[in-house]
Amino acid sequence: MLPELSNPSVCMRDPKRVQEILESMQKAGSNTLQVISDFDMTLTRFAYNGKRCPTCHNILDNSKLISDDCKEKLKNLLDTYYPIEIDSTRSVDEKLPLMVEWWTRAHDLLVEQRIKKDLLASAVRESEAMLRDGYQLFFDHLYEHSIPLLIFSAGIGDILEEVIRQAGVFHPNVKVFSNYMDFDESGVLKAFKGELIHIYNKREGALLNTGHFQELRTRPNVLLLGDSLGDLTMADGVQDIENILKIGFLNDKVEERKQSYMDSYDIVLIKDETLEVSNAIMLYLTGNK
Repeated sequence: MLPELSNPSVCMRDPKRVQEILESMQKAGSNTLQVISDFDMTLTRFAYNGKRCPTCHNILDNSKLISDDCKEKLKNLLDTYYPIEIDSTRSVDEKLPLMVEWWTRAHDLLVEQRIKKDLLASAVRESEAMLRDGYQLFFDHLYEHSIPLLIFSAGIGDILEEVIRQAGVFHPNVKVFSNYMDFDESGVLKAFKGELIHIYNKREGALLNTGHFQELRTRPNVLLLGDSLGDLTMADGVQDIENILKIGFLNDKVEERKQSYMDSYDIVLIKDETLEVSNAIMLYLTGNK
């Protein structure tokens, strides 16, 4: 077993099964591997020094690009819908229409702000967004071994890409499925493009993008990283999966959600702000360990 899997933050329902999946994936070779990951609070930190770190939406919400009135309205939406999102007593079917409502209302408010495209980079630079410790090794190592990294996010693609770009790790092997802004000819936000991606419809997003997964048919081994139960469907577009190892970051409301995460993810990382475990697994799968 990898020594990192005995870290105090690591919980596994079935360590023997994890070991079997890892051995099978390593034997198949890194050229059969692809990584599918959520972004907010999975590749980015949940908190730093006891303070919550911003998501892609929060980066905009907290920026100078948005009026105080709009900030207030967005905060009200968060206070209303976030407790529903993480409520373990409600079913996904019950949450679904409410999540659509949340994202749609938030996007409508942002469009009203007439945000300028050329100001997004400074909003990211001035924010407190942080990728998890160990991100450099994670992104660089995948790139060096030509392993595709698909980032599947209910956040805002333009902001997400800027976070990775400013961290210096936006390599050509990275592909992003997310909500992208649509700007008019003068560079002002006028709408959001395409189908809305929210936390509980990533399966539909995966199936809409089967073309991407077609290209990766020779990569039937998947390392999946997420921080919500909605992230578990991100690999549903992958055909003929041989092995999938699911790593879940449990950042918040640990006691009430731990059991459902243990039942759903192979490895659950509790209040772990690093990519140490993911990096150890990746090094092992690429024969660097």
